[in-house]
Amino acid sequence: LRPMLQDYLACGSEAAQAADFFSLNVYEWCGKSSFKGSGYNQLVANATGLQIPIFISETGCHVPEPRYFDDQDSILGPDMENTWSGAIIYEWIEEANNYGLISYGPKVDPASDTDALDGYTRSGDPTPISPDYQNLKSHWATLHPTGVALSAYSASASKLTPIACPSSTPMGWIVNPTASLPSLGQTIDLAATSTGGLGGGAKSTGTAKKGAATSIKPVSIVGDSAIAGMGVALVGVLLGVMVWL
Repeated sequence: LRPMLQDYLACGSEAAQAADFFSLNVYEWCGKSSFKGSGYNQLVANATGLQIPIFISETGCHVPEPRYFDDQDSILGPDMENTWSGAIIYEWIEEANNYGLISYGPKVDPASDTDALDGYTRSGDPTPISPDYQNLKSHWATLHPTGVALSAYSASASKLTPIACPSSTPMGWIVNPTASLPSLGQTIDLAATSTGGLGGGAKSTGTAKKGAATSIKPVSIVGDSAIAGMGVALVGVLLGVMVWL
């Protein structure tokens, strides 16, 4: 559902209705892999032509250990730099999940140390986790990504044809982007979900305010997948408005 979600949040000719950017967590490059072997080449294919910025909000697979961070050469190099806007490494402080790059010391009793969240202190002198920290540092020392001025980005993005909204597919992407928007105060007739979907069975118990929903993309859920579909749409909205760290 990755490409459908990103496309849904970016599609349409009205820029005001699209997300400002999109990000996703990627943990496919594990151990000694490659641009193609990890599937990162497919990430580029899926994002080509997307008219909003896209970046990796989490990366750093740690099974098997150690972490080599070879994916940084692709993310910040010729393989992906013209499509993807970098990545955020997960994560800085070593905790129970063993994803940390540095440690402030062994686990302690949080009751005796108010600075230790979940038993892991956040103060003192950080100690690099070896060899992960040095592996990442070594890659970054050879990479020199540059920023893009907003004016240059806007000029480039304006030349792109807005991508088409993804079509609804059974047992897959179940959001119908062409359906009518619900109105404020509208409720669901659950009896209709087994006979014709929500389109004809929804009842309104209030009056919609004029123009209240004009900036929201249409969402319609079909059949017994109503709750699941609403969850997909909600996740999409949350991802689209996520503020970068």
